Amino acid sequence: MSQSVSHSQAAQQRSSSQARPAAAGGSAKGPTPAPTSGHDPYGGMPIEQLQGRQLGRVLVKMNKVTREQLGEALSFQKSKGGALGRILVDLGYIKESDLNIALAAQRGIEYVDLEGKTIPQEAIDAVPAQIATTNKVIPIAFDKASRSLTIAMANHESFRALDDLQSLMGYRVKAYIGDPNAIDRLIARHYQAEAESFSDVIKDLTADDALADLKNRGESIDLDTLKDAADSNPVRKLVNLVLLQAIRDKASDIHFEPFEDEFKIRYRIDGVLYDMMPPPAHIGPAISSRIKVMANLDIAERRLPQDGRIELSVNNQPIDLRVSVLPTMFGESVVMRVLDRSNVQLDLDKIGLRDDDLALVRALIHRPNGIIIVTGPTGSGKTTTLYSALRELNDPSSKLITAEDPVEYDIDGIIQCQVKPEIELTFARILRSMLRQDPDIILVGEIRDKETAEIAVQASLTGHLVFTTLHTNDAPSSIARLLDLGLEPFLVTATVEAVIAQRLVRRVCQHCKTEYTPTEEQLMELELRPEDVVGKKFYYGKGCDQCNNTGYRGRMGIYEIMVLDDDLRDMIVKHASTQVLRAESRKRGMRSLRQSGLLAIYDGITTIEEVVRETIMEES
Repeated sequence: MSQSVSHSQAAQQRSSSQARPAAAGGSAKGPTPAPTSGHDPYGGMPIEQLQGRQLGRVLVKMNKVTREQLGEALSFQKSKGGALGRILVDLGYIKESDLNIALAAQRGIEYVDLEGKTIPQEAIDAVPAQIATTNKVIPIAFDKASRSLTIAMANHESFRALDDLQSLMGYRVKAYIGDPNAIDRLIARHYQAEAESFSDVIKDLTADDALADLKNRGESIDLDTLKDAADSNPVRKLVNLVLLQAIRDKASDIHFEPFEDEFKIRYRIDGVLYDMMPPPAHIGPAISSRIKVMANLDIAERRLPQDGRIELSVNNQPIDLRVSVLPTMFGESVVMRVLDRSNVQLDLDKIGLRDDDLALVRALIHRPNGIIIVTGPTGSGKTTTLYSALRELNDPSSKLITAEDPVEYDIDGIIQCQVKPEIELTFARILRSMLRQDPDIILVGEIRDKETAEIAVQASLTGHLVFTTLHTNDAPSSIARLLDLGLEPFLVTATVEAVIAQRLVRRVCQHCKTEYTPTEEQLMELELRPEDVVGKKFYYGKGCDQCNNTGYRGRMGIYEIMVLDDDLRDMIVKHASTQVLRAESRKRGMRSLRQSGLLAIYDGITTIEEVVRETIMEES
């Protein structure tokens, strides 16, 4: 059980408690149903006695925690920091649902029991399906004469839905908090028929006469026709549906790919690409143009690559879409990187570090100077690990500056600089200027050349802590990479404190997790014999609605941490090979990527297939 709670969560808690008052929409006159008495989460306490009080006091009055449990959590908070609610959840004293209801009660938002509730059709008609499904709210009463609407929210922070209903629809809204599972069921029951499925939208595309004119036109489509096609209702609906579904399924990338006879749409979820139902091939240029319009790109330019971004807000969360357009033989290939801050756990406790590794990483990032390198292939979670470290170090007493390409997530309190090679604003140039900005901690997105490496070394030697990344297969080979760039061995040994190698493996879905006995062939892939795993349990996901029948949901990191000591530094100065450094590091207790993966398998978090796919066999 994790008991370490980040300062960022404490900040979130503070901002939550300062949010808007109850109902977030003023008094809604009309048929406001009183919460039913079937389930009383407040322990008989009137909402007026909970509103505006401190969270701990609210939970005690709700009979969710005892005074002793609250005292323990407050002591923990005083010594380690963090959000009180999160600490109580981590200690196992309350559930997430209790915290959600208590935070709502703090703002005067009452609970409504939705079990067996009949929703009038006029209430369903008053709220568009898109607002209900993306924000997880269900209307429970509506008075047409006064335009007063009553809704139940799954989350105490779903204010975007209230804003939309007030500003877009002109309603006066009264909000309650409800059970998220009951709200999901009601949304599925009442909005499923109205929510347009992919196949319906594609039928509309196929039947549209104006879009049919694009067939066999190839590169000869004139600009006006392309603009009209990109602006047509079926194309808009398709692109919006693709984006919403991708965000809902927590996809990291969306691919729109033209081929000779088809146009593919694919999502990357947890590192694996999945096909969606393809639209007609001749619609491809219209879809690409629609995305280019949304990203403020030049739709007249179809011969050169273009990059842009789209900013959305879904479920009260800011979503940033990075758009890359690449001309190909059969049209423009578009890839959108989905940067969803709510989907990324920027917290060292949540990225998969085992307790001993977590303690080691925390000790490393609190060193006064030196270079800490995170290494691994593209998409292995290096940036997330570094951001998590920065979040932990981000306090008013330190100045943090980053140079990144690109800046993926903006973090309050950290100065972030974007590399722009087209105007010769390189890592090295930003880094040189950074040192004149009086920083304490520096993040260099990647060491790509000797110049950047030398300035990073100089920064470390002058008393700065430097975080950076490299592209190597494991931790020991990073030393050889730095030497290949042209750094002197004595400079490497004087500055590098540790190298952290990592990979991402998919987590077994907790809803369909099933125990099984692996075959000898599966064990041999991990270089294990049946006698090596006596007493060990293995799990896989059977596939369910929660994980889109993949058996996996979410990812975690597996890590290899090489800490340099005096003996290893002597070996580097004497030009020891990577194999020798690897063997010596393992003698000193370094856990390899494969060993970290095995421990994750034995803990029931991931599968044999994932670890085999992401790690290589160990050299003896």
